[in-house]
Amino acid sequence: MDIESTLTEVRCPYCQVASSRVHSRYTREFQDLPIQNKKTIIRLRNRKMFCPNQECTHKTFAESFSFISPKSKKTNQLIEEIIQLSSKMSSVSAEKYLRDRVVRVGKSTICELLKRGANYRPICSYRMY
Repeated sequence: MDIESTLTEVRCPYCQVASSRVHSRYTREFQDLPIQNKKTIIRLRNRKMFCPNQECTHKTFAESFSFISPKSKKTNQLIEEIIQLSSKMSSVSAEKYLRDRVVRVGKSTICELLKRGANYRPICSYRMY
C-alpha cells in the first residue's frame, strides 16, 4: 500500500514553526496490522522539510506521524498487538503464530518488545496535524 501526506504545512518538531518548503522526499517502508487477513506493508512517501525559523537548532526535519515512531519498521498498533499476543506464549511459538497470521517478525524482535512489555510507549511524541 502506498501513501503520502496531503498536508500543505508541517510543524518543525524542534521549534513548532510551520513550514511548507520541501527539502526532499524519500520512501519509508513499514509493516501494519493485516487487512482482510493479508499481511500489510505500507510504503510512505515521506517529506524532509526546511525549517523557516532562523533561530531553530535544526535547518531541516522529517515529517512525522502519530501512528509510527521515527525509524520504526512497525506501526504502534502492530507493536501493541505483537506484545499482547506474545505475552501469552513462548517467543518461539509466538514467532511462528505471528509469521503465519499477522506479520514478519523474529524471535529476537519479540523478546525485545516483551522486555519493554507493559511499559511500551511509542517513541514518537509528535501529533499528526
